[in-house]
Amino acid sequence: MTEAKLHDGSTIHLEVHGQGPTVLLPVNPVPIEGAKADDMRKWGVDPALGRNLIDGLSDAFRVVAFDYEGHVLATPKPDTLTPANIAADLLAVADAVDADRFAYYGYSWLALSGLQLAIRTDRLSALVMGGYPPLGGPYAEMLSVTMATYEMSGQDPAPQKTQPKAEGTKADEYDWDSAEVTMTEAQTRQFVTLYEGLQDFDDRAAQASLSCPRLCFAGSADKIEYGERWGGVDVDIAGPMVNRRAELESFGWDVRVLDGLDHIRAMQVANVLPILRPWLESRIR
Repeated sequence: MTEAKLHDGSTIHLEVHGQGPTVLLPVNPVPIEGAKADDMRKWGVDPALGRNLIDGLSDAFRVVAFDYEGHVLATPKPDTLTPANIAADLLAVADAVDADRFAYYGYSWLALSGLQLAIRTDRLSALVMGGYPPLGGPYAEMLSVTMATYEMSGQDPAPQKTQPKAEGTKADEYDWDSAEVTMTEAQTRQFVTLYEGLQDFDDRAAQASLSCPRLCFAGSADKIEYGERWGGVDVDIAGPMVNRRAELESFGWDVRVLDGLDHIRAMQVANVLPILRPWLESRIR
């Protein structure tokens, strides 16, 4: 195990597994256990998602795993989690393992972080974005949601508690109006900082800066309608990939849409590995 020093002076632990072309994976390499794991399973989330991704790739690639999301939640960066600083952090991880060239796979906000990295470096051998569109991204909508989350993080929690989704429930059927915000103000403020820094980002113009092989994917049911409490916006991840697929492909993207899957299900290893591994093998091995 080694460490990388990030933009705010904090350090993050890295795990390196396997040999071959380097792939950076911002995932938690340590499986979650106990009651928290049981609760995650009720939501359809694999408590060992990161570890299973590592195991599914490390016989063919040199996998560098680091829990970036866990790190920023444990060590919040309320004023400095900007797109440029995130890209610098990812490059610091690559530097710490002596990876001059590397592929990157991220999901959700870690996917858009990969796009910010790609426009700032020529060191990427491949880019994979899951659960966030490279074109027509919902940056304004996500700012509304994160701002609402930040504002609620300073309030006393509501007395009611939201129950886990029943098996088969889609993301857009979840009762967001009754959900509680459990993160601190510092934790939520850093994501406001991130999306504030992306309001002037032109993802169409950015396509000209991309040269490495690139893949994007999302579940076809990846859309959440937030009530007024959360800003009253629709965060549509699948729509841009479906409706602008030809445009994405003309810019050099390989596009995969996973039929019937929502945001949570599309990120699970059973759905990701059959796409990710053969694509990486065809592009960088």
